[in-house]
Amino acid sequence: MNDFFTLPTLACLVIGYLLGSIPFALVIGKVFYKTDVRNYGSGNLGGTNAGRVLGAKAGAAVIACDILKVVIAIAFSALISPSVSIWTGLAAAIGHCYPIFAHFKGGKAVATMFGFLLATSIFTFHNAWYLIVPLVVFLILLVLFKMVSLSSMCAAIASSLFITYMQWGHLPIIVASWMMSALILYRHRSNIRKIVHGEENKISWL
Repeated sequence: MNDFFTLPTLACLVIGYLLGSIPFALVIGKVFYKTDVRNYGSGNLGGTNAGRVLGAKAGAAVIACDILKVVIAIAFSALISPSVSIWTGLAAAIGHCYPIFAHFKGGKAVATMFGFLLATSIFTFHNAWYLIVPLVVFLILLVLFKMVSLSSMCAAIASSLFITYMQWGHLPIIVASWMMSALILYRHRSNIRKIVHGEENKISWL
């Protein structure tokens, strides 16, 4: 825990938050499409809403950029320690959800979560299973239920369970992982209500 009380660690957390706060859905929408995606669809600054409003190419670009910003944050913070890198990834996800550059109204952190899983599997744990396990859970549930929200929430929980099992005894890493899952669940609280009432949107291409 001593590495948490240093200036480099605090700098990583701040930089992680600021990187996460870059609203690529807003930037891409305004620069290339002259459209503020906050005024359409769900109003979220995420890849799903960007794709719905601006088209598949724009949505894919937003998702790629949202993944990349978390990967960058974790990559440089992993030079300090594994626990600092995972907390920096969490800071980036919080920045995505509550971006200082967009009045603290962002996305639901699905793309940033997968950026978090990708980066931690490479730079933090050096083990691809940290990405593969939640990704398989996501894909199976997506095929079965055709709901991105449900699949994303279950993938987040699966990730935290796997990290808890694999990193038992490393409390800072486990806590950060469960905070990430809690953030995902909280940001999807409206989707949870819709799922309960059978009103959640389903994808049509599966």
